[in-house]
Amino acid sequence: MRPRLDRLRRAALVTAAAMTLLAGLAACAPEPGSGASAGPSATGAGPGATAPEEATPTPTPTPQAEIPTDCVAMLSETVVAQLSGVPLNDPAFGVATGTQPDGSLVCLWGDPAADTTHLETSITRMDRGPALEMLNQLADDVGFTCYNPDLGTRCEKTWPNVTYPVTDGRTLFWRDGILIDTRYSNLAPTGYTSAIVASIWG
Repeated sequence: MRPRLDRLRRAALVTAAAMTLLAGLAACAPEPGSGASAGPSATGAGPGATAPEEATPTPTPTPQAEIPTDCVAMLSETVVAQLSGVPLNDPAFGVATGTQPDGSLVCLWGDPAADTTHLETSITRMDRGPALEMLNQLADDVGFTCYNPDLGTRCEKTWPNVTYPVTDGRTLFWRDGILIDTRYSNLAPTGYTSAIVASIWG
């Protein structure tokens, strides 16, 4: 009977050792939901780890274009030279010129004593819808030529003066809520509208 008791005693010792080993392994295992990992993952972060949020750059607002306040300063030296000797904003015309109460600008070049030579420009704010509707109407109904330079819309037309052997005309340019409207007779400095566009939008 002793060999049988020895075998039972050894079996009991082996079972006890196995239970001790399992208990030790259980103590080393992470608790559920703890986020701990038995080893590093392929990305270097354990399961459940939250990746850092990327910073979103704040867009820089585009500054609103401003209407000029000076009829001469908005022109280039080349254009001003072409207007040398021509009176500006002479009160004899009876027209409100310069900066207006609504922020628009009216510039009138011409000699009141002259029969027809003059150039008048108004620079005002106008929303896209009304502006494009007006320009399209000028193109469709009056025969203006329109195209898209300098990120805007430009329409222009010339015609013979009904009284004198000179050329009259009108040039309009719209961009970003600003309309430049110039009417002239026998006075059309080269680069005039382009100079105003450059002074407003650079």
